[in-house]
Amino acid sequence: MKDIYIIAYAQNPILADAKAANEVELIMPVVHEVFRQTGLSQKDIDFTCSGSCDYLQGAAFAFVEGLSAIQTNPPIKESHVEMDAAWALYECMLKISSGDTESALIYGFGRSSPGNLDSIISLQTDPYYLSPLWVDRISYAALQANTLMHHGTITHDEMYDAIVESMEFAKSNPNALVSNAPSKEEYVAEQKLSTPLNKFDVAPVSDGASAMIICTKDFAKNLNLDHVKINQVCHNIESSNIGTRDLSTSTSLLDLSTKLNLTNLSVDIAELHSQYSHEIVFLKKLLGLDNTSVNASGGPLSGNVMMAAGLDCIGKTYEYLKSKDVTNGLAHASSGPCLQQNMLLHMERVK
Repeated sequence: MKDIYIIAYAQNPILADAKAANEVELIMPVVHEVFRQTGLSQKDIDFTCSGSCDYLQGAAFAFVEGLSAIQTNPPIKESHVEMDAAWALYECMLKISSGDTESALIYGFGRSSPGNLDSIISLQTDPYYLSPLWVDRISYAALQANTLMHHGTITHDEMYDAIVESMEFAKSNPNALVSNAPSKEEYVAEQKLSTPLNKFDVAPVSDGASAMIICTKDFAKNLNLDHVKINQVCHNIESSNIGTRDLSTSTSLLDLSTKLNLTNLSVDIAELHSQYSHEIVFLKKLLGLDNTSVNASGGPLSGNVMMAAGLDCIGKTYEYLKSKDVTNGLAHASSGPCLQQNMLLHMERVK
């Protein structure tokens, strides 16, 4: 497998409501920014892949309109995943590993504010057994949170502490949407959306876009840019049938941890695609990250752009490895209810 490096990443300021701005207007700034960082243009990119959700835009093949944000004439090699752009990154890595390309542009975007995110997420579940029930995303998350609490894996106090820590980190992130933590009294008194979760436990509905460029070692060397190596990447999926899963653990993440030999890695920082407070506590314990700086960007609780938040976890890890005195980072991306599908990336700063 070829060595693959991240050489650029950009994220828009996360918005609660992008108002009149359309998807193209969200994508263009981040694509232009990664080109500015590298001195490249679209003609230098061998392959382009995006992650988005047609349900958000309310039309079939709506992702095609996003291509208006980049140069497509002359024709380019392009693909799309109906998933978080972290999986668009994975597709690009496969392209590079196969020797088909030397460089790739990835972008993810989403405008959740105009629609009903609960209905949209429900439409992505099993079409025969789950989708007709219209179970909302927060109720799914609450099922797992309750299970973890009943097993003694997490506590309410730990969930609150995770919120406070995320908001404190978010104060240093200029792109964060929210950065104010509730007092303990406010947290306890807040009405439950679905027991045991209230609004503070749930990532905010967000609009935005992010972009990234990855490439081979030789391509990166020719640019003479700071770059971060993706040492390992693995992803795994569990059953779409919630009733067949043990929600008190995550077999997919345990398997990924073993494949990455995570217990023997010295991880300096980690960014977790944790969209609920209980997921932060759960993932830290499951992956053995209690002594690791986790979600130093504030994580999804400070801003959660559907179809870009997973890529943001990778991008934020890249930024910290590039600019801070740390060497090894772990990035996590997730898709589906109750952490159904997971991806882990081990990243390393190289000189």
